[in-house]
Amino acid sequence: MQAESVFMSENVFTGTSDEALPLAICVRGGLICAVVPKDEAGAFIGPSTRVEDFGDAFLCAGFHDAHVHAFHSALYSSPLAEMFLGESEADCVARLAPLAKRKPHGWLLAQGWREYRWNPPVLPSKASLDAAFPNRPVALYSGDAHTLWLNSCALRELGISRESVPPAGGSYDVDEEGELTGIVREAAAMALMPRIMATFSDEEILGAYQGFLARLASLGITSICDMALSAEPGLDFVRDDIYRTLEGRGQLTCRAHLFPTLTRDVSRFESMRDELRGPLVQARGFKQFFDGVSSQHTAWLAEPYTNAHFEGDCGRPTVDPALMRDYVMGAARRGFAVRIHAIGDEAITQAIDIFEEANARFGAPAIGHHCIEHLENMKEPDVARLAKAGIVASVQPPHITLDPGGPERDLGDERCKVMWPFASFLREGATLAFGTDSPVVDVNPWSGIYTAVTRQDAKTHEPKGGWLASERISAADAIRAYTAGAATSAGRENEIGKLAAGMWADIAAFDRNPLVDAEQCPELMLETHAIATFLAGRPVFDSRKAQDTPGCVIQDA
Repeated sequence: MQAESVFMSENVFTGTSDEALPLAICVRGGLICAVVPKDEAGAFIGPSTRVEDFGDAFLCAGFHDAHVHAFHSALYSSPLAEMFLGESEADCVARLAPLAKRKPHGWLLAQGWREYRWNPPVLPSKASLDAAFPNRPVALYSGDAHTLWLNSCALRELGISRESVPPAGGSYDVDEEGELTGIVREAAAMALMPRIMATFSDEEILGAYQGFLARLASLGITSICDMALSAEPGLDFVRDDIYRTLEGRGQLTCRAHLFPTLTRDVSRFESMRDELRGPLVQARGFKQFFDGVSSQHTAWLAEPYTNAHFEGDCGRPTVDPALMRDYVMGAARRGFAVRIHAIGDEAITQAIDIFEEANARFGAPAIGHHCIEHLENMKEPDVARLAKAGIVASVQPPHITLDPGGPERDLGDERCKVMWPFASFLREGATLAFGTDSPVVDVNPWSGIYTAVTRQDAKTHEPKGGWLASERISAADAIRAYTAGAATSAGRENEIGKLAAGMWADIAAFDRNPLVDAEQCPELMLETHAIATFLAGRPVFDSRKAQDTPGCVIQDA
């Protein structure tokens, strides 16, 4: 069989073993028709075959980020907004100046602040924003995307006063005098974001998505799972209309798997599923939220936080457990997969309970797989329970080091023994799917791979020896989690995620071999750059257009 394209290298990682081998990937009609030793590639090469020999570059299946919030990732990486952690409240306010200059009118929007990383680690208030921007609405979303920091002008624009009642599962913080502080949490923050985002035009948003897609391609990412950002119906920011427009224009350069918010009414999802049947955009299941985050004491625990803010401070469920069960059973009855955000140990336990019941009553989903997202603080028996139930562990390695010392501060040493247990998941036979939760952390997969391999922060390389080093995994397993595992989380494990005959030819070529680097000097993995990225055999990124890449030869046979 003559192939249309043949991609070859001395280091091809198919995902079916732990090695990178000298292989040739033969492509026809956008699909891989064969993967053979390099010296056997001639049988697939004809007069019109395009042959690319990448020398000793590392080739693998295109990366698949299993947990992205595409709308916000696109927006905050565009000129329309800013993204920063900041060193303090005052520093964050100062960092808004470039945005105010670029956008002299309307809302100022930024994301990324984390008060527990500041010195001093105290919550900000509207006062500092009011002093700098008394007449412009300002909204700063926290780095974990669970808290809004607003100024007085923004509160007025949004109609929030001392008498306003927040939606269930959210809050408007007030001071000792009952005055609004400008801090809005959880469901209340999520409910406000669509009203703020509505100030951007569709063309502005389309441009932001195009920029984000270009970044994905430049990182070797060929697929994403676009996850609902809110537990509230209609506020999930899964913009199927944007994907339709980009696909219609021929500008969609990655596969997008959509997971809108799960409610009792599944008609929107059913319409999306029926209409989005192409290979690039598909509705693959639902997302719901069971709790918040540990750093804000909104993750749901079985026992109170070690540094409890009040008696019985165990966090809380974002959705009543009985309602969550009804939601999941309704979806499972129709054969649909559900992904539940669960960070605290009690949220995880009850999510597993619900999925076990759904499997017992209705069997595994007809499309996709049930997943639990984040899985940070677990009870030890739940690791095996999750694996036995066939629930995908969808986790984000960079989250491990976002808050140095935070788990010990909030949960205590004993509960910290079972946190982000990657190696334990694999030993129990669970499917591990990696992602970033972008824009919570940057979408670059190499930071996550480095952290999974070392249990250290990609920037500081701390802590020495790794945090819970017994849960380190190999580079091969980490790459599989970012490819085959993530494909499984989207229910497309038979189409993407490996380099094998019959799979889509989604291929990434990199300038370093991470399998070698992980053994010799893991920090070198962070210097890995994509040479080229192919979607169904079609180039969507090629660094060689800008500069010559040693060791890469392109020829038409």
